[in-house]
Amino acid sequence: MLIKNLIRENIKSLEAYSSARNEFKEMSSELIFIDANENPFETGLNRYPDPQQNLLKDALSSIKGISKEEILLGNGSDEVLDLIFRVFCEPKEDSVIVLPPTYGMYEVLANTNAIDLIKIPLLENFQPNVKEIIKVQDPKSKVLFLCSPNNPTANSFDANSIETLIKEFNGIVVIDEAYIDFSTQESWLGRLHEFSNLIVIQTLSKAYGLAAIRLGICYASEEIISILNKVKPPYNINQLTQDVALRALLKKEKVKNEIVTLIAERNQLMKDLEKVEIVEKVHPSDANFLLVKVDNANKRYDQLVKKGIVVRNRTHQTLCENCLRFTVGTADENKKLINTLKLV
Repeated sequence: MLIKNLIRENIKSLEAYSSARNEFKEMSSELIFIDANENPFETGLNRYPDPQQNLLKDALSSIKGISKEEILLGNGSDEVLDLIFRVFCEPKEDSVIVLPPTYGMYEVLANTNAIDLIKIPLLENFQPNVKEIIKVQDPKSKVLFLCSPNNPTANSFDANSIETLIKEFNGIVVIDEAYIDFSTQESWLGRLHEFSNLIVIQTLSKAYGLAAIRLGICYASEEIISILNKVKPPYNINQLTQDVALRALLKKEKVKNEIVTLIAERNQLMKDLEKVEIVEKVHPSDANFLLVKVDNANKRYDQLVKKGIVVRNRTHQTLCENCLRFTVGTADENKKLINTLKLV
């Protein structure tokens, strides 16, 4: 697939903004920097951050086995998603395909960028309707969003279905792997080099417990990353975020242990929920949350809030009637949830 044929014409000819730190990258204490209109008085944060986050990308490159040139960092995954819209989708002309129920920001960003949204609901087993997706695509269908493990259904998509879609969709396929660390399936990063139209998005918000620093990670071919860099704001990742993320990536054992603990708590929570009278079904989970069907989602949501427990009511989403979404908490939080559900 020729990626250049999918890129908006004005983006192809766009010349990216060149910041001071792009033009002069060496940061030596022996040099005098009077090129970026910075405050000269040392605060530890008076200098602009590295616009390409090289130290952070070095760490990610080593951990993931992906070259730095195939990595782009965003102010949360939402910025990465927005960049994808702006590079590949012509406003008021092109379309993207989403598979509800799924992450709501795909629709928000489509509306923000004036892009037509084609919705192909998941099948009853929460798997993609592959035949229908391939059938409805046309030359204006630029991006297909696959969230796997999916939010809010918590399941992973069948690997064969995903591969078929990557091969047969005539645009960019974005696999959003925000919850991949909790999954039994392998990340699609291992097959990134097989498919020129594949973009994989991950985050430090979930398994790494760093939702507050807002760091999204985009993995794609060097060609795609280079064009995304054209529209990326010059200093989109602040220095504090870079520093915190780098320290976290160096604590691999701590993260692994916390993932093991969360998966164990998830499995126990599933068993406990199945014994609760008002629970009708606990859907299988490959993430750090559970989609649970209850007798009356609106009523039970209100009761839980009154008892000091905030959950997510998903009853109005496709295929999620009377479903609540429970994030896996600490052992004590999970026990309180179960006890409260039994009381109500």
